[in-house]
Amino acid sequence: MMNEFIKRIFNVKSKGFEKLAIDVFRFQYQQNLLYKSYVDALKVNADKATSTHQIPFLPISFFKSHSIKTTSFDAEIIFESSGTTQTINSKHHVKDLGLYQESFIKGFEKFYGRIEDWCIVGLLPSYLERKNSSLIAMVAELIKISGHPLSAFYLYEYEKLNSVLHQLENQNQKTLLIGVTFALLDFAEEFPQRLKNTIVMETGGMKGRRKELTRQETHEILKNQLGVDVIHSEYGMTELLSQAYSKGEGRFESVPWMKMLVRNEDDPFDVKESGSGIINIIDLANIYSCSFIATDDAGKVYDNGEFEIAGRVDNSDMRGCSLLVV
Repeated sequence: MMNEFIKRIFNVKSKGFEKLAIDVFRFQYQQNLLYKSYVDALKVNADKATSTHQIPFLPISFFKSHSIKTTSFDAEIIFESSGTTQTINSKHHVKDLGLYQESFIKGFEKFYGRIEDWCIVGLLPSYLERKNSSLIAMVAELIKISGHPLSAFYLYEYEKLNSVLHQLENQNQKTLLIGVTFALLDFAEEFPQRLKNTIVMETGGMKGRRKELTRQETHEILKNQLGVDVIHSEYGMTELLSQAYSKGEGRFESVPWMKMLVRNEDDPFDVKESGSGIINIIDLANIYSCSFIATDDAGKVYDNGEFEIAGRVDNSDMRGCSLLVV
């Protein structure tokens, strides 16, 4: 049964998304005691839900205070958000690491084609310095699948990274430089250059390492210093198993099994398909945790499903894959 469920998730088309989301909702209502208690407390009849607008979205803060599990299992891995000693980190109990891998592999290939065609260069020092980062798990697998001899992580080895990028450029090798924002800015400042065969992708994250900049300011600096026309971005978080990507200007497109909605800041149960507000996410790949998450990110969803993130709605601690304020 579950294999068929998962097959439906990764093959879902836009016309079938609503029905599949309702099926996932009812499954999670039956198999997730915490989520069932939350739905019951809101007096929502799961059997009568016929629209995603009727589905309660679990506040993302629950991942800090509870183990969010659908069905009973021992997690193969527990992804944990970054934070300080003063903060409580989110934890995502992942039943099957292969499910996460299938999600990000299919997602990457949807937007960028065969992984084997790329050299994957990771500049993610702050993530490498801690354990159980979902971003590191993703990039490590992409590096492995790419099979290119220069695909690797680089800590603070900017001089070595510079040499590697020059070598790849001379070989006309398609390269993805994916990095945390502060490290990309540091590298670009120290080694300005003109990249012709390299996509530069930021994952967000200043973490007090540098002066906070808007996304537009950050992208302008990186474009000027690295000689690229646009800066790509990745949107993901500990609590999700899927990603969205932007190929410029901070406007994201999600994978077919993930959908963004917006809720009214003053009425969390007023949920719409498009407009400005606080972002709600349906991530059907979260079949074994919770697929319906009310985030703390303010943003805008367009009629075609693309979205922008405008920042946080409160002063809570920033998540590891959170994005800069635009």
